[in-house]
Amino acid sequence: MFDTIIAGGEIIDGTGAPSFVADIGIAGDRIIALGDLKQASAANRIDASGLTVTPGFIDIHTHSDFTLLADGRADSQLCQGVTTEVIGQCGFSCAPLGRHAGGSQLFGYVDAGIPINWRSFGEYLEQLEKARPAVNVAAFVGHGAIHSSVKENDSSPSTADEINAMQRLTEEAFDDGAWGFSTGLEYWPGIAASLEEITTLTTVAAKRNGLYSTHVRNRDVYYDLGFSEAIATARHTNAKLQISHIQPKFGAPAMAMQHTLEMLYRAEREGVDVAFDIIPHDWNHTSTVSVLPMWAREGGTTKTLERLKDPTLRKRMKENPNHMWRLVTAGRWNDIVLLHSVSNAALIGMNFSDIAQLRGVEPFDAVLDLLMEEGEGLPQMMWTSHSFNDNDICMCMRENKCMVMSDTLALSQRGPLKGLIGSLSGYGWTARLLGHYARERGIISLVEAVNRITVRPAERLGLADRGRLRAGAFADVTVFNPELVHDESTVRAPLNSPKGFVHVMVNGCFAVRDGTRNDVQSGRVLRH
Repeated sequence: MFDTIIAGGEIIDGTGAPSFVADIGIAGDRIIALGDLKQASAANRIDASGLTVTPGFIDIHTHSDFTLLADGRADSQLCQGVTTEVIGQCGFSCAPLGRHAGGSQLFGYVDAGIPINWRSFGEYLEQLEKARPAVNVAAFVGHGAIHSSVKENDSSPSTADEINAMQRLTEEAFDDGAWGFSTGLEYWPGIAASLEEITTLTTVAAKRNGLYSTHVRNRDVYYDLGFSEAIATARHTNAKLQISHIQPKFGAPAMAMQHTLEMLYRAEREGVDVAFDIIPHDWNHTSTVSVLPMWAREGGTTKTLERLKDPTLRKRMKENPNHMWRLVTAGRWNDIVLLHSVSNAALIGMNFSDIAQLRGVEPFDAVLDLLMEEGEGLPQMMWTSHSFNDNDICMCMRENKCMVMSDTLALSQRGPLKGLIGSLSGYGWTARLLGHYARERGIISLVEAVNRITVRPAERLGLADRGRLRAGAFADVTVFNPELVHDESTVRAPLNSPKGFVHVMVNGCFAVRDGTRNDVQSGRVLRH
């Protein structure tokens, strides 16, 4: 007897094979059988006729490290079929932590009464397990956390002893269950890290059969230098390379995407194990403080706030010739929108041309004013911009090496995370892939789209029993209506859940049933 039979659905098993109609029999947390189960008995029989049944989706790049501690319900992800998240990306992870580290330094931090009482990566994972996340979680250790644990806010070049200390912390993280090592080389402190520092730590990931994921140093004017560094690091260390959100940004030449793909496939022919992922959206989000030059962030948030009050230093900040977004350099403030702010929540969704006009100041001054007004929460302030090119997204999506992800936070509008926005793709990225790109535009087929968010990331990570529908696999299952699935989120209303998702099961338990999210939290912290 089965606990659940999902009957009569169109099965897309995740492998890229053609779909077929079958029943799925589930007992406990595993899939026991696929086939004709009409004569079998089950405590629950779900009629999936006319619906598509797939493996639960795997989001290979998220920043939910802290939000899953604050509220593990992960409604934003489960309501669009995501059952597994890979956190610790772009060099940001919640551990290891230095002696003086506090909550405001953690990406996605909200004051939800969570004591910051861990220091090691293993202690963080234990804390995450106690939070009982509703999705499965695989964690990477971030270079930023490792570097800051050793050097705190010291911006001087790392010494050999300091790099050795970072290496030991990286090894400890893998001992504790890290699945990979990540860098964010456009962000502090990654932007200040030497190649020796990065390769030393990447070597640890390679030796432990972990994945090296990188947010490269540049994806616009000098895009080829950034991607070349990533390739060189992987070649030198023999690491498996995952290039995060690969699409070039505004300011890159028109041929940048095609050239980048040619670079990757040439590297592959020379023996480099390389793949990449994309955000299925032409909006690019990041922390607003990233607009500041490196010197303006030395010493941490308190020092940065002091500098923001100094008119002379503010002038220098605006004259920075190498803004992270070339849209700033070009004065394209209409294309830059405030995404998250605690102190100025009423301005969320407005572009900075309108914010500046409302306040009677120049747009860049409006940015600096809002940063200053955010106070100690300055690192959490977010903005988004029209930096990506849809043609580049489509080009990547057709490539076999491509995976699709959210680059966002797992959120819920029912508790301490209510009102928090991670990105414009946070509540609808899978619906946008399945509905907008696959069904409406035919960029790839529905079977291919499912493959990009199931088997591909599972195999890349080494998750043997997740990401596909087969007997013996964990019962992570998503059921949706392929004709109705649709991303309902917009720039003005980014917190709308998508349409079309009917059932979502995590480890054999329904987290979404008949389109309604319940309070089941059956996810697990996965250790490498």
